[in-house]
Order: sequence, then C-alpha cells, then structure tokens
Amino acid sequence: MRKGHRPSAAQSGRTRLWGRHAVTAALANPERTIRKLWGSHEAIAALGLPQTSFPVQYAEGADLGRMVPHDAPHQGLVLECDPLPDKWLDELFERASGPDDRRPIIVLDQVTDPHNVGAVLRSALAFDALGIVTQDRHAPPESGALAKAASGALEMMPWIRVVNLARALDEMAEAGYWRVGLTGHTKVLLGEAMVPGKLALVLGAEGEGMRQNTEAHCDVLAKLPISPRMESLNISNAAAIALYAAATRA
Repeated sequence: MRKGHRPSAAQSGRTRLWGRHAVTAALANPERTIRKLWGSHEAIAALGLPQTSFPVQYAEGADLGRMVPHDAPHQGLVLECDPLPDKWLDELFERASGPDDRRPIIVLDQVTDPHNVGAVLRSALAFDALGIVTQDRHAPPESGALAKAASGALEMMPWIRVVNLARALDEMAEAGYWRVGLTGHTKVLLGEAMVPGKLALVLGAEGEGMRQNTEAHCDVLAKLPISPRMESLNISNAAAIALYAAATRA
C-alpha cells in the first residue's frame, strides 16, 4: 500500500483556471485533463495551439469576466479542467535522485489561503524544492486563484495532500529527512538548524503558527533572523526565505 494518500473525496468536479501563465502551464501538463478553453482571438492565437481534443470557444473580455471571480485578471483566457491526479508521499521520496539529493520538502500546517499556497508553490519551483506537503482537511483545493498566484507552478511542483500530517512527518524522518519547524518561539536561528543532507521545512499558518503536535514531530525548531520590530512575516515570504537558506547552505 502507498502511504500518505489523501482521501479519495478530497476534491471532485471541475476547476476553472485563468490567466496566461496558469492556462499555458495547464495545457502543457500531460497529467491535466482539459475539458474546454475560452479565450479572446488574440490570446488563443498567441497560444499557437495545434489541433485539440477539447472544444475551444472564442469569447469577448466581458463574457470571460463573468466566468471568473470579480476583477480576476483572466488576460483573455479561461480554462475548464479536472483536478490533477492524486499523488502519494512515497512518490515524492522516489523523485529524489539519490541519497545526496538536497532538494527540500516544504510542509504547510493549516495554511488555508489559496493565494499563500499558490505563492509558496511558485517559490518552491523557483528554488527547486522536491515538493510541498499539506494536510488535506486544512489546505485549499485547486482553484483559479491558487493557480494564478502559483504562476504555472501548480502544474510543475508536486503537491502531496496527506490525511495525517504528523504521520507524514514520521515517514519523512524514516526516509532520512531532517525536519526543521519554523516558529518565533525559539532562540535557534534557521542557519544554525540546517544540516547538509535531506531537509524538510515545516511552516504553520500566519498568526497561529504550527500546531503543537506538528512541532512535536520536528527535529528542531528555528526562527528567521527578523527585526524585533516586526512580529512575523507572511507565510509565503517566510517560505521563500527558508528556501533560499536551504539552497545556499554549506
């Protein structure tokens, strides 16, 4: 049996994506099942699509605007598709090129804002992370807003949704990952908590932080060296800084 699989009923129905980067990345993703594309003549022409197996319909900007949330920047493109197939935690470990693969895993505990999760996906792709892991019940579903914030990274960065985050952290330890939890309630700086090998960076929701049980399943708790004049950073900013630190560690 695979471990760390999300519930089979995690997300059903279709998803609408919009914006040039999100739509282009979805169209290029062989794992994505496309149902229909709407767009302006100019935007669809710019895609340079070959013959498609799904319907393509031209639409004016005002019509496209009614298909997405108010003031969403659709950039002349709206795509209807199925959610991406479920991924397993074991598959993420298998993506590592070997015991010396230093690409970190990002773990998000109760981060529910789709814009934040999308931004973390974008940073994870930019800094070549191995993937991100969230608890299924405390993470947003795929959506147009999340995909827009991810700027195409939703299609390229593995996102594992697990049933039990503490158990997933245990499995990471068994796979050789050093689990660093980010919190302001410690004197250890992030740079001091780093190790040369496999690394999992665990971040909690802005304000609430990690749950106590999640902290208990980390090997060390560390903080970013920010000014005492600022209590905390946005979760996506903190993730980007932590990813940079992981990418530049000795």
